[in-house]
Amino acid sequence: MQDADDVRRICLSLPETVEKIAWSMPTFRVAGKMFVTLPEAETSMAVRCPKTERDELVLAEPDKFWVAAHESGSAWVRVRLAAVEDADELRDILADSWRQAAPTRLLDSYPELGVVADR
Repeated sequence: MQDADDVRRICLSLPETVEKIAWSMPTFRVAGKMFVTLPEAETSMAVRCPKTERDELVLAEPDKFWVAAHESGSAWVRVRLAAVEDADELRDILADSWRQAAPTRLLDSYPELGVVADR
């Protein structure tokens, strides 16, 4: 089972990522832009996700993904850490969120992390 320590380890392995406490919870940022939070006693995380993809994720896997009421208007989705299959899936989710927040110079410098369509 994946946990907050795994989230922290993977996030901090991504280029130019820092951890900062905000709203009494750990958040992870790249170039000053937040891409992950660890709310709910660190048993879940919130990640950036385009709204159209977010809705599809929630419908396809409601036990894993959901949208918090206060985030319904934003491009974030919640992920239950206990429902994440393995470290590879967790890394994919976190890297995808990182790519959405990272500046172009970082995306260009780390092509192995992929690119975001329609930035």
